[in-house]
Formats: sequence, C-alpha cells, structure tokens
Amino acid sequence: MDVETLVMDEDKPKNNGSAPRDGGQNPPSPEPAKAKEAKPAPERKRSRSLSEDKRFKLFSGTANPELARKIGQHIGVPVGETKLQRFADGEVFFQLLENVRGVDVFVVQPTCYPVDQHLVELLVMIDALKRASAARITVVVPYYGYARQDRKDRPRVAISAKLIADLLTTAGANRALFVDLHAAQIQGFFNIPVDHLYASPVLVSYFRELNLPNLMVVSPDPGGVERARFFAQKMGAPLAIVDKRRTEMNVAEVMNVVGDVKGKTCLIIDDIIDTAGTLVKTVDALLEAGATAVHACASHAVLSGPAVDRIANSRLEQLVVTDTIPLREAAQKLPKIKVLSIAGLLGAAIESIHMETSVSTLFS
Repeated sequence: MDVETLVMDEDKPKNNGSAPRDGGQNPPSPEPAKAKEAKPAPERKRSRSLSEDKRFKLFSGTANPELARKIGQHIGVPVGETKLQRFADGEVFFQLLENVRGVDVFVVQPTCYPVDQHLVELLVMIDALKRASAARITVVVPYYGYARQDRKDRPRVAISAKLIADLLTTAGANRALFVDLHAAQIQGFFNIPVDHLYASPVLVSYFRELNLPNLMVVSPDPGGVERARFFAQKMGAPLAIVDKRRTEMNVAEVMNVVGDVKGKTCLIIDDIIDTAGTLVKTVDALLEAGATAVHACASHAVLSGPAVDRIANSRLEQLVVTDTIPLREAAQKLPKIKVLSIAGLLGAAIESIHMETSVSTLFS
C-alpha cells in the first residue's frame, strides 16, 4: 500500500459499525462558518395603484360611504357594488353583486350612530363575504363603538368591547384595522391580527401649519396623557394635564389644571368628543387658569345630544376632527368645527396590508 492510500484511509471518519447516513458518501467537512450579520428580507415595493389587481376589492357599509369613496380614490380602486336593503321591521338584507372568490377583501364600516344598526350591518356583510369564499376579510373600522366599555369599573357590568371583538371574529373577520382606539389594550381582545392607526400624523401636520403662538398641549384627563405626550413631542411643546372626575355617564367635573398655562395658547388633545361636556368644562378651566386661547382636536367627532350647541356657545376657538365619523348636519354648519380627512392614511395602511409591507412605517 502506497503512502497516498494510507493518508486517504486516515481521513475517513470512523463508522463504529453503523452505516453512514449519507449512503456511504462522506463529503469533506466544511470550514467553520464565519459569523454573519442577519439582514432582513427586503420588503415588497408598495404598489402605486391596485386597480389592476384582480385579487383585491374594497366594500363599504352605509355608516360612512364618503370615507370609503375617498379611500378608493387614494388607492385607485372603486368601491365594490353591493345591495343593502331593510325589511319593514328594520332587519338588514345584504347581497354582494361582485365575485369575491379568492379575493383579499376590505370592508369600511365605522360603528357610529346608530351604533347597533351599523354593527349588525357589518356582521352581516362579513358573513356574506365568508360564504362567498373571500380569501381574507379585513374589517376597516375607523371608529370602534363600545370601546369605552373595556373593563369592569363597577359591579355587574359587561365588558362590551370584548364582546364586539368576539362577534367580529365569529362572523368571519380575518384581520382588523382601527383608528385611535379608546384604549390600546382592546387589541388584546382579538384573536386575529389587529393594526392600530393613529390620526395624529394628520392632526400634527395641520397644527404645524397653523403655527399657534406659545403652544401648550393639554390632556383633558389622566387617561389620555400618553396620547397628548406623543402629540406634544411632535409639536415641540410642553404638556399640561386636567384632573377630571367622572361622576356618572357623560357627566364630568374638572377639578384642577396640572401645569402652568398662563399666557399660553392651549391645544386639547382627545380621542372622542361625545356630548362635549368635558370639553367645554376643560376650556373654561384653562381660561380661568390664565390661558389666552384654547383650541381642541379629536379623532372621532361623535357629537351626540347637546354637543353642537355646547361647542357653539363655548369659548373654544376651534375644534379640529377627522372624518372617521360623518358629521351631523348641524355640526357641518358650525364654523368652529373643521374636518380633516384620514382617507390617505387609511388607504396607505390598506395598501400595506394587502402588499404585506410594514404599516408602522406610516408613522416613522
């Protein structure tokens, strides 16, 4: 046996009586791999228009069809054709007039007034889409009704926000998209993916252009401090807090202003303006504490009951809201109320979800 044969025999791995796993062929041992930095996979590029995508459709209920139309304009897709009618007793009938088999479907329907009617309408739409074999159903709910009932804050009450989450999931929703939930923890009530958008980019952009002098951002209650702090950071302004005590439903008493607002132009940041009782009392408290002027903004203009009259008769300079909820006719006529559209923000989020790109980049 020559020297070359001996070297080859020594290089062979020991078998120990067992057959090799590779069928007898033993490739040379690879060199130790050098540590490499993990690189994230490149994201798909966002499409400028979904008009040519046959696997995408956008539908709307009757709660806010104008917002759905604006979203469709932004992404280049018309709102799908449907038939929605009601029987004499109010029972809803819904029918899709387009084929959705294997399609990625988005349904725009805020659960605003009348809340129960629009909620049932949304559930029926989801069920129809599921039975029509839609590949994925994403509910786009700009305003999530029942969000204020997110915990047991007194004996023997329902956690209605969780109940609505269960109803949407049971009906067949595969994904949900919300704007400014009253409590961010509501995302945890769902067992499906949830995307939570904030209207703040739209609102911040408006107030930056307005360039209010000596600006002070104000949270109308301790629960909204995180929202107001984020807004204050974006505006480069200090933060004040109003200590509020809610004595009963839709009734609040302003107790104290935490922060020096004297000589400041105050901007109240809230998520929901309902009866406007808290808003008006907060305005009065800030002015009594020395503020020179008070503005306010909110994501959802519920404006129920005496809200419009209270705002009209208050010392509030301006209330800026978004179009997550369509304004009542009386509110549309009030010069103090200005509406900003979030159709572009929602359209970009819908496009990102469909293209499976990051939604969080919308806020960077």
